[in-house]
Amino acid sequence: MAQRAAGSATLADVAREAGVSLATASRALNGGTRQVSGTLRESVLRAAERLQYTANVPAQAMARGRGNVVGLLVHDIVDPYFSSIASGVMRVAARHGLTVTIASTENHPEKELEYVTTLRGQRARAVILAGSRNEDSALQRNLTKELKAFEAADGQVVVIGQRKLPFDTVMLENRAGAADLAEQLALLGHRDFLVLAGPSGLLTSRDRVLGFRDGLARHGVPLPENHVLRAEFTRDGGYAAMVRAIESGFRGCVFAVNDVMAVGAMAACRDRGLQVPAQIAIAGFDDIITLRDIRPSLSTVRVPIERMGEQALDFILDHRADGPRVKPITGEVVLRESTQPLEGK
Repeated sequence: MAQRAAGSATLADVAREAGVSLATASRALNGGTRQVSGTLRESVLRAAERLQYTANVPAQAMARGRGNVVGLLVHDIVDPYFSSIASGVMRVAARHGLTVTIASTENHPEKELEYVTTLRGQRARAVILAGSRNEDSALQRNLTKELKAFEAADGQVVVIGQRKLPFDTVMLENRAGAADLAEQLALLGHRDFLVLAGPSGLLTSRDRVLGFRDGLARHGVPLPENHVLRAEFTRDGGYAAMVRAIESGFRGCVFAVNDVMAVGAMAACRDRGLQVPAQIAIAGFDDIITLRDIRPSLSTVRVPIERMGEQALDFILDHRADGPRVKPITGEVVLRESTQPLEGK
């Protein structure tokens, strides 16, 4: 017999080599309701080893029903916010024998639909969508339809972010957290504010801007529309927007709607020779793990990011059929060196 390439042998080849039926070979290698005797099983395993047989795991999962794979969809795997969510998901998954696959949309929301379709075809056990929803109603309708189809085929769906989809949701209270931050900054004596916001249509950015404006209004401090600068929801986006603010002559307190934008803003100040907080104060939102290495230390809203990932997996493990559940997550304002009152205050 001609030698096969490693891994190219089929289950039929193994059955033929072991001198057993295809059904017996399948039960011996893949398990099943009927047990295979020890002698026959050993014969099949030795045949599989000689032929370097590799099981088709996705096909097995489809044959048996839902597998043990959980798909985690994030917007930007480079962002420590999403890697921390992934850490929480994977920690709980490992304790329960689940495998987590991660896909990044690279901040292209339409890719979520593609990934969900793929996971449905692979019969994944569950899908977790982590990150901001978008105001594009047509996109959300199509995504909801595909997620409903995934759910109808016995899959589970969990969302981390806004309560905008009809599934179990770990809901971060963005607006309330931003309002609390604005109030704390106003109490420090800051009165001139500028916001580095994300792209138009991104609900996380929208809610944080609205909340920040709410908090300032409670102290009689305005936030003019021209003091909200939009950029990419990334470190480089924060850097570019901060350069625009510096060049316009702004010298007040900056709120970047996430920490990676705030880090970019601090870098822009450093590159332009401006001191934080002596000349410009900066605050962020999330309290990502990499902030421990940033100087001056960054004021922010601390979010239990890893716990959010753990909660999403807990929803999957504690599956119920009595309607979507919501777990609110509250942030905590942490004031650090980057927002000390400006000189002369």
